[in-house]
This record gives sequence, C-alpha cells and structure tokens, in this order.
Amino acid sequence: MVANKPSPEALNQKHKQKIAIIGGLGLLMLAVFIASVSMGAYHIPIKEVLKAILIDKDGLNRNIIWKIRLPRTLVAATTGICLSLSGGILQGVMKNPLASPNIIGVSSGAGLAATITLVLLPKYAYLLTPMAFLGAFATTLIIYILSWKDGVNPLRMILSGIAISSFVGAIINTILIFFPDRVHNTLGFTIGSLSAKTWIHFHLMWPYAMIGVIMALLMSKKINILMLGDEIAASLGLKVEGVRMILIGISSVLAASAVSVVGMLGFVGLIVPHMMRIIIGSDYRYLFPASALFGACLVMGCDTVARTIIQPAELPVGIIMSILGAPFFLYLLRGGMMNRVKGK
Repeated sequence: MVANKPSPEALNQKHKQKIAIIGGLGLLMLAVFIASVSMGAYHIPIKEVLKAILIDKDGLNRNIIWKIRLPRTLVAATTGICLSLSGGILQGVMKNPLASPNIIGVSSGAGLAATITLVLLPKYAYLLTPMAFLGAFATTLIIYILSWKDGVNPLRMILSGIAISSFVGAIINTILIFFPDRVHNTLGFTIGSLSAKTWIHFHLMWPYAMIGVIMALLMSKKINILMLGDEIAASLGLKVEGVRMILIGISSVLAASAVSVVGMLGFVGLIVPHMMRIIIGSDYRYLFPASALFGACLVMGCDTVARTIIQPAELPVGIIMSILGAPFFLYLLRGGMMNRVKGK
C-alpha cells in the first residue's frame, strides 16, 4: 500500500510555517542582541542603546556600546552561527546524532593549531584562522579515516573522536606547561571565553564565517540527498565522497573561525541543531538558517548571563554553556539517541 503524497497546498502551507518560524527566530535574535548590548555592570536602557547606535556621535553610552559591548556581542553571535552550522553539518555528514565540533574533535584540532600559532609562532598570528582551519580539517579527516570500515560507523566515529580529542588535548596542555609566559588568558581559551573581545577579533573571524555560512547554505540540498544514504545519493548522481569532503571542509572553516577567536567553546554545535530539528524538521534548507539564528541567540544569551551573574566580575561563557550542555547531552543519551548511534 503506497502512502498518499502530500498535496501541493499542504507542502506550501508547511513551507510558510517554516519560513514564519525562521522569521520569528530572526526577531528573537534581534531582541537578544539588543538586550546583550544593554545589560552589563553599567546598565543602559534599551531606548538609550538604540539612540547610541543610530543617533549619537559621542557620549559615555556611545563609547561603552561601540568600543566594548557591540564588538563582543557581534563576536558572540558569529560564534553561535559558526558552531551551530558546523555541528549540523557534522551530524548530517556522519549520520551521527551526537556529532558536534567539540565531541568529534574538530574544535580540539583547531585549538591545537591556534595554540601552536599563538605560542610557538607568534609572528604569524595574522594566520591564526587559516591555521586553525588546517588543524580542524586534518583532525576531522583523521577521525573519518579511523572510523571507516566498510562505511562510517557512528559509534566508531564517536570513540575515534574522543581518543583523538584526548590526545590533542594532551599536546595542548604540554605546550601550555612549557611556555606559560607566552599564553594570556589560557583558561578562557581552553573553556571558551568572550572576555575583552574587540573589533579586531570580529574582523579576524567574520570573513571566514561568511564564506562558511554561504557555502553551507548552498550545500543544503546536497546534504539532504546525502542523508538518504550513500547508495541512493549515488544513484541520484551525487558524488558522495567528494560532497562529504567538501562538507567536512566547510564544517572545519566554521569551527576554526570560532575557535581561533573564542577558544574551545563546547556544546553549541550539539544543542542547537537538535532543538531546531524538533521545531522545524530535518530539511537542511530550513534547518541551517534556523540553527544559525538560534545559535546566535544562545551564545549571546549565555554571554550576557556570564557577564552579569556575578557582577562586577564575569564568568567565561564556556562555563554557562557547559552547565546547559551537559544535562542536554545526558538527555539525548537517555532519550534513545545511543540506540540510533549503535544503528539499532
């Protein structure tokens, strides 16, 4: 018995609903952005925030917003976008519901390359993001090769990622131990921190982030085909391994642009794609924009909490993300995700 296909009217209605959800997420992102710029040790009313951004040319509020809060908030938003899309790509390419840049080891590879650049090759600091990309891509490729045996096994992928991530983490810690005087804010880098981020940091990451985002959106239809399975995808004319390598490269660019500036911020790439699948479905044409918008909201919101919860001091945003991410990870395990990982 063949199931009835949805009518064009039903498909159009679902399309409109998903576009409305994406529009709502866009408005939510704008609201969180304004709240993030407004809140801090020195509170600025939202009316004054808008005035300082759009009208004022000078003044205390203008200086605080433009020199301190606005670049930090933009870095937070860009980080959320990059890590969310990177996690969504990895989960699709590897058919692994637990894949994310920090769990699989992509962030560790980018972190190792960034650490080597900052500590051992400081004169090449301007190449930080490209070096982080090379580290992320190489690590992901190694994990992919190690997990390949007559196809990619999701459980083997996780175990390979954990092993490589632990090994890379040991190398990073060794470098930091031998050269402690050359590393500033080491704790913030290893956990993930947005402290003291300026326009320099935003300008360092946005070109790579923009390239990664555009490429991810352009590849959304191909990843939908890839999700059908390798045999079906190949029968539809998709060059499976080539597309998979391109997507891994895009994921590495996105993760590297975030890690090179913010550090090894965890759980964003795991939480956001899962939450958006529940809300908007698994079609990557909608999942990518939704994940990008909600990822920006999540990191900006967590950074706002990190800045305000123990004023006048602040926590690294990575601590807030870990508090949220660890219970969510356990929820996924208890919710039957491990059965899917094992292929049951």
